[in-house]
Amino acid sequence: MQIDWKSRSMVIVHFRRSKYIGSNLLRAGTVILVLLLSLCAAAQHNTLDYYLGYAIKNSPLLKDFQNQVASLSIDSQILRATLRPQVTGVSNNLYAPVINGYGYDEAITNKGQLQALLSVNKAFVGRRSIATQIAGFTIEAQSATNNIRLSQQDIKKTITDQYIVTFGDWLQLQFNKEINELLGREDSLLKRLTQANVFKQADYLAFAVTRQQQLLNTTQLEIQYNFDYAALNYLSGIRDTLAAPVLEDPRLTLNSLPDYTSSAFYRQYVLDSLKLRNDRALIDINYRPKINAVADAGYNSSLTVHPGKNMGASVGLNLSVPIYDGRQRRLQYQKIDLQEQTRQAKRDYFISQREQQIFQLLQQLHATEKLISDINQQIRYTETLITVNEKLLGTGDIRVTDFILSLTNYFNARYLVTQNYIDRLKIINQLNYWNR
Repeated sequence: MQIDWKSRSMVIVHFRRSKYIGSNLLRAGTVILVLLLSLCAAAQHNTLDYYLGYAIKNSPLLKDFQNQVASLSIDSQILRATLRPQVTGVSNNLYAPVINGYGYDEAITNKGQLQALLSVNKAFVGRRSIATQIAGFTIEAQSATNNIRLSQQDIKKTITDQYIVTFGDWLQLQFNKEINELLGREDSLLKRLTQANVFKQADYLAFAVTRQQQLLNTTQLEIQYNFDYAALNYLSGIRDTLAAPVLEDPRLTLNSLPDYTSSAFYRQYVLDSLKLRNDRALIDINYRPKINAVADAGYNSSLTVHPGKNMGASVGLNLSVPIYDGRQRRLQYQKIDLQEQTRQAKRDYFISQREQQIFQLLQQLHATEKLISDINQQIRYTETLITVNEKLLGTGDIRVTDFILSLTNYFNARYLVTQNYIDRLKIINQLNYWNR
């Protein structure tokens, strides 16, 4: 939408010169002008990038992966915090009375206990163990980051496909409107020639039926365009109740074909391999000796002998050494080996399928571009034929059925070239999906 700034200036000057227009009307005109400018600015955003930006911004899946990355960073900090001394306050208080000889055995309960301690626990873990555990969080964070890339590619592919479909509807709709204008001009001419008995009434009715069918096709295309535009907004997370706007040509270009190892798809297999290696290292950590140092200080008394002197402290060292667990370690290794075999099979299948699909898509792209060129050549011939037939129609030297046939051939050719252009954009989008 464009605004004629010269006309706008004349309107403002007219408002200023008029003696009968009040300040309220002037304010209303200003508000309307601002609204028009806002609508013009909004209309400029109806491009593919506009919808891609909203889709990525509104995607809850991307937000989930982003939060996972932040959460894994926190997990790493939690792990480091657990390696610091852990200080705990402990208080255990018990009284077990013995009445007329009935009660708990005093040798067990000491009749009571009063305990208030400050306990400190410190686990001694080797640097290698710490590095292995932190590496696990790092690999998971990298995997979540890679999932963000994969999700963005899926979103871009989905939104671009829907945009291309909607843009194709718009192209067909504009073409049909051009056809309607052409048929409207020819209808006026045929009507005059029929009234002058140059053509029969049946010939005019045949043309009128063709025109009416074309009008119905245009109405159907308008419905389809509005439906696909609503689907585009839905997929992008945009709430829009306005009429479907004009969409710009996405003008997709084929990205370069990099090595498959640089793609986010292959990156996931690399991260899976690193994770399996780290899982094997974590198993080894569980079979290393564990040492914990403990210390406490405070008041601990049974309240039977010198309760006022039961303030004190204690220190200790706990050592845990795995000896035999039924060969669980070897079984866990076997599970990791099976996961590695699955990973390699999936990786090899991906490489093979990717190469095959890209080869097929490139073949389709070249065939489609050649077909578009051939159809454009046919359209040029058909346009020339229609121009000649229009002149013959004006003199009554051509049959209406032959003229309708030439129009039909032109309509079909234009439809085919538009459809193949949309197919070409879809193929490029699919290729770019694998090569982003």
